[in-house]
Amino acid sequence: MPRTIAEADWKVLRRVHPLALERYCERVLAEIERVTHNSAQSTHQRYLDMARIFNDPKRSCALTMLARIRSDGLLTEQEFSSLSPETRSAIELLGPG
Repeated sequence: MPRTIAEADWKVLRRVHPLALERYCERVLAEIERVTHNSAQSTHQRYLDMARIFNDPKRSCALTMLARIRSDGLLTEQEFSSLSPETRSAIELLGPG
């Protein structure tokens, strides 16, 4: 599995990152009531879970970031299809992150 990402795929991530972040923020705001009453995890742990998806969008972390974005349902099929076959395969191998 490649450890780097092709330039074209890096550009796709840079384009879809803010879209996925917006979708995620909408989801979080919609779930605020449920989250505030979730005693199974600490508030800090819930925050860390959110941050792991979007923090530090650098090229060396791009494949992992894309896999996490996809596993959380924040990447549309059209956006996923715009990636190269190599990157799609790597994301599928990484699976849920």
